[in-house]
Amino acid sequence: MILVTGAAGFIGSVLAAELNRLGFDDLILVDRLGSDERWKNIRSVKFSEFIHADDLFEAGVIEDLSEVKAIFHMGACSSTTETNVDYLMSNNVEFSKALFQWATQAQIPFLYASSAATYGNGENGYNDSHEDIDQLRPLNPYGWSKQVFDQWVLKQEQCPPLWYGLKFFNVFGPNESHKEDMRSLVNKAFHQINENGKVKLFKSHKDGFKDGEQLRDFVYVVDVVKAMLEMWQLGEQDKNGLYNMGTGIERSFKDLVLATFKAMGKESSIEYIDMPISIRNQYQYFTKANMAKFMELLPSFKFTALEDAVLDYVRSYLNKDVSYSD
Repeated sequence: MILVTGAAGFIGSVLAAELNRLGFDDLILVDRLGSDERWKNIRSVKFSEFIHADDLFEAGVIEDLSEVKAIFHMGACSSTTETNVDYLMSNNVEFSKALFQWATQAQIPFLYASSAATYGNGENGYNDSHEDIDQLRPLNPYGWSKQVFDQWVLKQEQCPPLWYGLKFFNVFGPNESHKEDMRSLVNKAFHQINENGKVKLFKSHKDGFKDGEQLRDFVYVVDVVKAMLEMWQLGEQDKNGLYNMGTGIERSFKDLVLATFKAMGKESSIEYIDMPISIRNQYQYFTKANMAKFMELLPSFKFTALEDAVLDYVRSYLNKDVSYSD
């Protein structure tokens, strides 16, 4: 039995589907479904039980899950524009603490979603070393909430037998359509191209970066999920800790959009627009994961090249309007 939080969300639902592919059907899915269409992400997933996130710590519920063999905690508010800090602290920090403590008490492997948003504008680099964590300065409340939990975990003397905190960089791929404004640029570009024949990108408002040349470490969700599962199955308890989850290669937004045009078989057309004032001070112009620690753990792991990942996403999922598990 495996418990997945955020199970109907972007990464969590792809993880649940991939667990099915590996023969794990006895899944406990935890999430808040709300009124959007994230339910479609798990309509083809096999699972034993669905638990509303607000009910997980109600009397007797979590105690009945004594046969859980692993916890993948992907659930969180992941909006980088969320301004309700009390909500973020409750949802991203306190809920995560309670789940970590239960995993510790029951001695269950625990893998959870952190974020590259903890690195802020990168003035202290993108190194997942535990010694550097207190130097990080997130630019938004979401990133800070992830930083707070990472710091709390590292201070714990009692921990699950196996635990990894995964600092996700710019993840894209199937099952993200419900994220609305938080969708990846590939998803947004696909719909803009179909509707208008062109894509709008933010102008640069920083010296040293041309329009469209802002750089990110883009990583395919399929790779992210497979990496997590390999880390869990490897079971290296002496390697517990925080790990970057990117590719270690920076690419521009322009590269990503041009790859999307090519995957769709369309001529490229890009319009550059002003970046909203409200996000300029918290905008990252460059991210690149230091993947040295990850590659020591999984030296043979291969990440999909950007153009190949975009091609697969567009042709296998966006063109067909299907989820990863359909």
